[in-house]
This record gives sequence, structure tokens and C-alpha cells, in this order.
Amino acid sequence: MNLASISIEKQQDKEPFSLSESTALLLEKEQAIDELNRVVDSKSEVISKQKKHIAILEEALRLSKIKRFAPSSEQSQQMSLFDEAENEVDSDSDEALDQTLVCDEEESIEDEQPASSTEKKKKPGRKPFSDKLPREQIFLHLSDEEKQGAIDTFFTKVKEELDIIPAKVRVLEYMQEKAVFVESVEGENKRKLKSAQLPKHPIGKAMGSISLMCFVLIAKYADGLPLYRQESILSRYGGDISRATLANWVIALAKQLQPLMNLMREHQHTGSVIMADETRVQVLKEPDKPVTSDKFMWVTLGGPPGEKSILFEYDPSRSGEVPLRLLDGYTGYLQTDGYSGYNTVCNKNGNIQLGCWDHARRKFKDAQNAQPKPKKGKTKKISKADRMLSHINQLYIIERQIKTLSIDEKYQQRQQRSVPVLNKIKTYLEDNQHKVPKDSLTGKAMTYLGNQWEKLTVYCSNGELNISNILAENAIRPFVIGRKAWLFSDTPAGARASATHYSLIESAKANGLEPYEYMKQVLTALPYAESVEDIEALLPWNINKKQETK
Repeated sequence: MNLASISIEKQQDKEPFSLSESTALLLEKEQAIDELNRVVDSKSEVISKQKKHIAILEEALRLSKIKRFAPSSEQSQQMSLFDEAENEVDSDSDEALDQTLVCDEEESIEDEQPASSTEKKKKPGRKPFSDKLPREQIFLHLSDEEKQGAIDTFFTKVKEELDIIPAKVRVLEYMQEKAVFVESVEGENKRKLKSAQLPKHPIGKAMGSISLMCFVLIAKYADGLPLYRQESILSRYGGDISRATLANWVIALAKQLQPLMNLMREHQHTGSVIMADETRVQVLKEPDKPVTSDKFMWVTLGGPPGEKSILFEYDPSRSGEVPLRLLDGYTGYLQTDGYSGYNTVCNKNGNIQLGCWDHARRKFKDAQNAQPKPKKGKTKKISKADRMLSHINQLYIIERQIKTLSIDEKYQQRQQRSVPVLNKIKTYLEDNQHKVPKDSLTGKAMTYLGNQWEKLTVYCSNGELNISNILAENAIRPFVIGRKAWLFSDTPAGARASATHYSLIESAKANGLEPYEYMKQVLTALPYAESVEDIEALLPWNINKKQETK
């Protein structure tokens, strides 16, 4: 073998080696590029998630500012259109929704207009004073000189003024008459005394009259006046009674009123619908509970038609055991918000649970309000919250239009008009729930709506039912307002006493009774009650019936 052949062989050996090396390098570069692409994609995904998270946080911040700073006039039922946070609105359907919104607004306006266009609006005027108020006539006389030569005189009413007599504190001194008798006992004359009977009082030897105690209860639980302020007021008038004494009266009276509360609870369960709600209350000396921990005031509203009661109940827990106790034996409809604590009692008693459309609508309203305002020169996009609110508002328009109808007529109207709207809402929910971030306000609203759907549609099955739990929320509102004034209860006994007095006062109002007069009548008659029938006569609707028959 010569040198030339050896050189050719080496060249042949070198060429394949060089090609494989190039291929390896190319593969390495491709792998590096793929890795970089994966890194870029990963970073892009992180950035996208961060942008969505920032949008959600900005949305929550806007809503917080609105709730904190916006005047109440801005928290109205306006259907303002804002951009959606997720920016996923189908532009091709905007025009159709615009037309729908216009129709909804026109329908709403039409619903609020008088039936006849020829009818004139009533001019706003002063509401007349109640016929139940005592009246005193003040006669304005002409002088003899002014009447000289007149053939007749007469009086006409030209004005009414509401007057008030300021609180007047007095001391009632009970002077008990005693008669002395002489009896002959075994030949000896002995004297015997007979005393006039004292009127019974719900708290034995208390130094306050029934009227004063009623005044204290109404001032605290109807007017939100804390006991320390009442102490100051009484002292200013010369009646020095400590707030500790006032507090003892409140608790002692609640114990005396418990039989009446028991009867009201039993009577409430005879109705077909009960609405329930709960709110927080601070109780300082609850055993085994920190001062700052949440305790709760529960409220139930229900009873037969014309005999409604509003019952408050204090419990340190918000567990499902509380509704089990409060609704023991009740088998009718139960309307609540979305709180799952009521599920246990519904499962045990077989209650049909209703949802609250106010809660569902409120969540979409928050989502609508929290959207960013469009830049100058740009049109407002219609959000998914706008679309959902448009449908929900149709349900409320129907309810306003049928509110005076009978139960059967309401049922027929809901089946004909409300059920198709509900079907639209359900379809839109199913088509769009996956298109919005779950953590956004719109996403949370849709999740709530989906979870509560079966409960939210129950109201269409019975004309006696309501579209929302607003009556229970209104019933608990006096307690919430009063809580802002007196802030907390010192002991569980005080909290339970508050529940009793709120129950009687609000039930009296619900049955058209003046709370002070009702409480005075109850506390005056209760010490003389000797049977269940005597206590039943003190129920608000029974007293109301007596007054109507007079």
C-alpha cells in the first residue's frame, strides 16, 4: 500500500466523523431552542396569570372604593355598562343586548307609570296625622267689638299642628287602705287588719312602674337608646336609677315573657313559609369564647296569614345545630340566603328550601360596578354581568306587576312569564361560566348562581312564595341599627333578653300595633295570667283582633 492510498483511506474515515458531529451540534441547538421556547411559554403563562390576578385585584379595589366612598344615590338600580375584567365579550351580540336593555328599561318605566295617560300625578303633600292620636281643639274667638252687628257666628278648622308633651317623671305613692276589725276570740277582743290588694307587678318589689319599664324597653330596642343614656336622661329629670338596675329589669322582664315567646314560636311553625337570617353580635362574657369571636343573633319570620311573628334568638354558634333547634317540628317552606347551615334542618324535616334572588343579583351588581370606566372616546362594552342583570331584572319587573294578584294568579303568571326568563338565565350561565376567571366578581357571581339554582327556581312553584328573602333581612335590620348604638351585650343573659324584647316589639309592629302600648298591655296583664289561654290572649294578632272588634 502506497502513501496515496493511505491518505485516501484517512480522508474517507474523516468525512463520516465530521458529518455526525455537525448533526449532533444541530440537534443540540434545536434542543436549546425548544428549551428556550418552553421557558418563554412558561413565562408568558405566568405573565398571563399575573395579569388576570392583577385585573381581579383591581376589580376588588374598585368595588371596595365604591362601597366606602360612593354616595347612596349611586348605589341605585341603574344598568350602567362597563367593560368586563376578563375582556371576553362577544362583540357581534352587543347590538342585540343593547336593544334588550332598552326594552327592559322601557318596560320598567312603563310599569311605574299610571295606568292611564290622562291621569294627573298627585301633587306631593303632607301625610295626614293618624286618627288614633288624641285631639284637642283650640278655639280662636272674635272680640265682642269684632262680632258686633253679626247675624251669626261659627267655627271652621283652619290648621292642624302636631304637639308633644315632654317626658314627665313622677313618683307613684301607693297608699294602701287598711280596715281594723274587732273579733271576740275565747272571750277576748282581738284586732284584725284587712288591707286593700296591691296591683300585681311583673317584677315584684321593683322601684319602677310598668310604664317606666315599657319606656326603657322601647327606648333601647325600638329607638336604639343605650341604657347609660337613659340613666342620664332619668337623672336629669330627678329620677336617679342606675344602669345596672335598668339592665336587671330588662333581663328579669325577659324571663317573665318567655312563656309568651314559646307560644309565638309554636304558632309560627303552623304557617307554610318561614324566612330565616342571622347576623353577628358581640357578647363580652360568653363562656369559653374570646371577646372578639363571632356570636350570632338569628331571626325567623313566618306564621299563618295575618298572624305573622318575627322571632329573634341568640346563640354563640352559627352551626347547623341552631336551625335544628329553632325549627324543630316545622315542615313547610324555608327561605334563606346561600348559607349551608340550613341544609341540615331541611334534610331532617323535609323542608323545601328557597333561595334569594336579591343575593344573586347583588353579586352581579357588584361585578358590574367594579368594572373600569372606558377611556375617553371609546364606547362602553357590555359585560357578562350586564347581560345577566338584564335577565334578572326582568324577573323583578314581573314580580312588581303581579304583586296584587291572588296566589293562584301569581302562580299562573310565573309559569307563563318567569319560567321562560329563568330558562334564558340558565342557558346563558351554562354557556359563559367557563369563560370568566373563577376568582373574578363575575366568576364568583356565576358560581353562586349555579350552586343555588335549584333553590332559586322554587318560588315559581307556589304563588305564596317570594322571589327573595328581603322580608327576613328587613326584619333583622332594627337589630342591626340598634347594635350600632349599644355596640355589644355584656352577658349571654343580656343577649337573650335582647332577643326576647326585639321579638315582641317587631312582632307588634308587624301586626299593626304601637309597640309601647302593646308592651304595656302585656306587662300589665301577664302577672294575672293563670292559664295558657290567658297568655294566648296576649299574642299580638289576638290583641289586634280585640281592638278591631271594639
